Amino acid sequence: MKTLQELFEVGMKFHGHKCPAMPLGIRAGMAAMNTLGVERSKDKELFVIAETGKGHAAGCFLDGIMTATGCTYGKSNIEKRYWNKMAFTLVDQQTEKAVRVSLKPDFFEKALNSAFVQERKAGVPPQDIEPEITDPLVDRILSLDESAFLDIGAVHPVDVKKSKGIFTARRCARCGELTFVNKLRNTEDGALVCIPCSGHGE
Repeated sequence: MKTLQELFEVGMKFHGHKCPAMPLGIRAGMAAMNTLGVERSKDKELFVIAETGKGHAAGCFLDGIMTATGCTYGKSNIEKRYWNKMAFTLVDQQTEKAVRVSLKPDFFEKALNSAFVQERKAGVPPQDIEPEITDPLVDRILSLDESAFLDIGAVHPVDVKKSKGIFTARRCARCGELTFVNKLRNTEDGALVCIPCSGHGE
């Protein structure tokens, strides 16, 4: 498994700016993997059910979770519920066991009163906040004992719905673009078309 420092460096390149929430996500993801006794997902071994939303620090938190766990939208082993919580469940799809991890409320309330968040509230982009404000917060998160900021639930069984990948594609009869067959739709005249050309939703 990659070290915290290695994951932080990857996360910085992936995430694009330095902030407290992204390394919090890395630490939370690592804690969940340690609890389940698993390594970073190379394919679909793990699955993340994120309770985060958008338009606030939870997005940065989720980037950290993805960095640590290897669960990504590209691999389709992550689902976002938009509950606006700093929490997620990590599922080991091989053993069908899971654990839920969240930020401790007291810790998160204090974090929302930090100088960094006050700058963000004032409209300052995260990359433009002075290092004197950001660096101590990030350094603290990277060194803090996880029991100080994480609530880690009990490992519990889950029902994993396993599906095989789709590798067969055909051209849409209207636009001509190659589309995987599970998302082609039949028209009234029997043609196979993609969802945008069908005029209907999924």
